[in-house]
Amino acid sequence: MRHAVSGLGLLLISAGAAAEFSGNIAAEAAIYSESPQFEDQFDDNLTFSFQPKWDGEWNDGDDLWSLELFLRADDKDAGREHADIREALWLHVDGDNEWRIGINTMFWGVTESRHLVDVINQIDRVEGIDGEVKLGQPMIHLKRYQDWGVLDFLLLPGFRERTFQEKEGRLRTPLVVDTDQAEYESSDEERHIDYALRFSQTYGDLDLGISWFKGTSRDPVLLPGFDDKGNPVLTPFYEQMTQAGVDAQLIYEDWIWRLEFIRREAESNDYNAYTAGFEYTFYGIQESVVDLGLLLEYSKDSRPDDEADILNNDVFLGTRFAFNDAQSSEILAGFFIDADNQSRSFRVEGNRRFGTSWKGTLELQTFSDIDPDDLLAALEKDDFVLLEMAYYF
Repeated sequence: MRHAVSGLGLLLISAGAAAEFSGNIAAEAAIYSESPQFEDQFDDNLTFSFQPKWDGEWNDGDDLWSLELFLRADDKDAGREHADIREALWLHVDGDNEWRIGINTMFWGVTESRHLVDVINQIDRVEGIDGEVKLGQPMIHLKRYQDWGVLDFLLLPGFRERTFQEKEGRLRTPLVVDTDQAEYESSDEERHIDYALRFSQTYGDLDLGISWFKGTSRDPVLLPGFDDKGNPVLTPFYEQMTQAGVDAQLIYEDWIWRLEFIRREAESNDYNAYTAGFEYTFYGIQESVVDLGLLLEYSKDSRPDDEADILNNDVFLGTRFAFNDAQSSEILAGFFIDADNQSRSFRVEGNRRFGTSWKGTLELQTFSDIDPDDLLAALEKDDFVLLEMAYYF
């Protein structure tokens, strides 16, 4: 396990006999349609995950606690076998103030295709390439509610390194990332204390957020190196950075307009990036209960191509189906198109409940016409279909 349950977690478990227990157990199977691009990679794999959660309260609801764990076992990819504490949290409500102390997972941002302002938690990279799943982050978090807005003050006393696939894994970099050789710009390394602030408020139909972060970048710079056997590898380097961000969402009739913008300054480079776009929803198409949303977003990064991430000049075109049925069925499908070289990727995510306790999830990912110089070139043969069945309790 990457870190053991802390004394705080043990305290939370013993805090009250009235704790509620919930969670899920899931089986996931993935099949890749092409032979692997790199040696030792597999054609399919089967994994199992367990995500239990305990919640409780005392002091007439002014104090709450939660403990959420995550464990995954994989039949072929040792890099995906890991465990994490997603939450081990004490929440105290004091008038207009909320204190959260412990380990937590949180999200900032509004856009669908790219999450620029979301810098608090580290990405759990082995759980997917979309960056949606994150590792728990130790924090002291004060949220103050005022008539003129909400203020978040965060002290982040521990850093989590990003997870990466090992040699056998699919959806990896051409060279394996050797996480044992991780280096830091700060002499405090993973013990460096980071800080973050955020202001948010709703003005009529407009939701606005302004954020600031100073500390260890969650996005490592991958540098060439060698492992202990002399094989070429990539080594992660975590530099210090300062980021200012703005996220805004405007709802006007059937339209939702979204924007995320950041200014990031670090030793390697200073740059601006933004993602902007809209979603238009057709409600009750063909006189049914099904809603259809059309999405368009554009992402731009001011860094040179060899320093930027995948979405540095890209368009996202998507559709969202909400079936509004008793099974909460949903489908989101979309294309990413590189405006410079026309490299394309296509992704479908669908989920549906079965009965009261089961949920099925289907994912399809393809890569096509990938330019050899594109960062996606390492994934060109990694088209896959993934099916997960989860039992919720």
